[in-house]
Amino acid sequence: METIKRPSLWLGALIGALLTLALTSILFLADMVAGLPFIPFDVFDFVSRNLPGPLLTFGIDVMVDTIIAMNMGEVSTAAKTAEQLMGLGGFLVLGIVVNVLFYGALNRGKTRARSLNPGLILGLGFGALMMLISLQVNLTATAAMVAQVIWVLLSFVVWGAAANWIYNNLAHAEAKTKTDPETGETISVEALDRRQFLVRIGGASAALTVAGAGLAAFIGNRPGEGQVVGDLAAAGDAGSGDGLPNIQDNLAPAPGTRPEYTPLDDHYRIDISSRPPVIDSGEWRLDVTGLVDNPVSLSLGDLYDQFERVDRFVTLSCISNRIGGSLISTTKWSGFRMNDFLDLVQPHDDAVALKITGADGFDEYVMLDVIRADDRIMFAYEWDDQPLKQKHGFPLRIYIPDRYGMKQPKWIEAIEFVDTWQEGYWVRRGWSVEAMVNTTSVVDAIAADAILKDDDGYVVPIGGIAYAGAKQISSVEVSVNDGDWQEARIRQPLSELTWVIWRFDWRFQEGEYRFAVRAYDGDGNLQSLEQRGTRPDGATGVHSKKENMPSLADLENPEPEAEG
Repeated sequence: METIKRPSLWLGALIGALLTLALTSILFLADMVAGLPFIPFDVFDFVSRNLPGPLLTFGIDVMVDTIIAMNMGEVSTAAKTAEQLMGLGGFLVLGIVVNVLFYGALNRGKTRARSLNPGLILGLGFGALMMLISLQVNLTATAAMVAQVIWVLLSFVVWGAAANWIYNNLAHAEAKTKTDPETGETISVEALDRRQFLVRIGGASAALTVAGAGLAAFIGNRPGEGQVVGDLAAAGDAGSGDGLPNIQDNLAPAPGTRPEYTPLDDHYRIDISSRPPVIDSGEWRLDVTGLVDNPVSLSLGDLYDQFERVDRFVTLSCISNRIGGSLISTTKWSGFRMNDFLDLVQPHDDAVALKITGADGFDEYVMLDVIRADDRIMFAYEWDDQPLKQKHGFPLRIYIPDRYGMKQPKWIEAIEFVDTWQEGYWVRRGWSVEAMVNTTSVVDAIAADAILKDDDGYVVPIGGIAYAGAKQISSVEVSVNDGDWQEARIRQPLSELTWVIWRFDWRFQEGEYRFAVRAYDGDGNLQSLEQRGTRPDGATGVHSKKENMPSLADLENPEPEAEG
């Protein structure tokens, strides 16, 4: 006898979770194998780009606070991982909600037929919506557009049909009975059959999820990831820092100070997408349009061939970097002057700004008078003598001295000369209009484990960095336990556009001490001492660190090292 026992919404949530986990794994495998869209990240990127600026900033602050509080590692790397995990979690929740609503609608329906049509319609509609979202924000799919559309629709249609089929099996169960041998009572075994069916569904879902994720992890990099220029690539070791211009400076950084030249893979990365765009170096063009006499479409080879190469050591920082934070890095930039580019395209007299757009949809406006007044503004196609890494803006990005990274687009693909300045991506979301770099200084290291002995006793090396954009640093001072400010020594910077390494050798004393630092820019202006958060104009304030010094007896009578 067939009975109708409609599944509860809690059961719908469980089925939705199992099916969505399997779907996520399969989508990820297809992404890695065939360059097809990975919908969970696309949904996350779509939502984040459409959130109001204050809400988006609040979410970023909470995420960064959590990363710092839980000591989850370098902020930009941990934040990107957190974004991706939120994308996966959000998509799982979305799948659960959709399936719960679907099961609720089926429970309220009058039909008792075992048709899969409702599930097919659900999957088609759900898939069409996901594909529309993907078309707006996806940056990594390399498959043909027809293949992308067919794949996404088919995947979600199968998801919907599976949800419907499971519902039918749960709702239209054949009533079975058995007789209790002791009492002779007839009892139902329908509940047992349901549990066995759910166990099989759970096992199948787990197998699909693990198999898909495992294969994707085994395969590794997806198609198109890490595109480089090929024979245009220059020789160089990533983050080597060989032959630095200040190599003759004999001031050694205090042990524990961050590297003066940032290893390339450690350079901070902040952008608006879960993953960086995949760009084919052979097909990429820089399209220049608008109010110019010479609109052009330049290949990457053209940029190398038509413009004089310039190399600059540059420190770049993020406006979201907190006092003492890690969202600041230094490397060698190579490319060509913006003024040489203007000479080629010949802007009209009524052109006042460039609208620069990246492949990730990020846009920013740069005033022409700012470019003409500063010959250091450049387009860069290499970092550390090699083509830009995909995650760092391949194949082209801009550098503007004295500005935070929020004003400097990456993955540039279009430049339009316009007669009116407008708000760029982050300015529209409530961040600084000018985004001028604030002078900052940081205590990186209190080398209590590298105390030095001299004729007068012991000294503790203290060190860190100071940065003022292109304004340079003229002096750095250290205060101990809120005492008088004492001048630190400064290592010669790599260029006028980089941070400086400072060092202060403090005469050792036992006890707990707090070391604070402040800096003056090249014009002698003291950094702001006001404690201020990052939004909207960047953080300011004094950075300090506390250290409990060892006893003098421990220094003079160190424990012998264990043998072996």
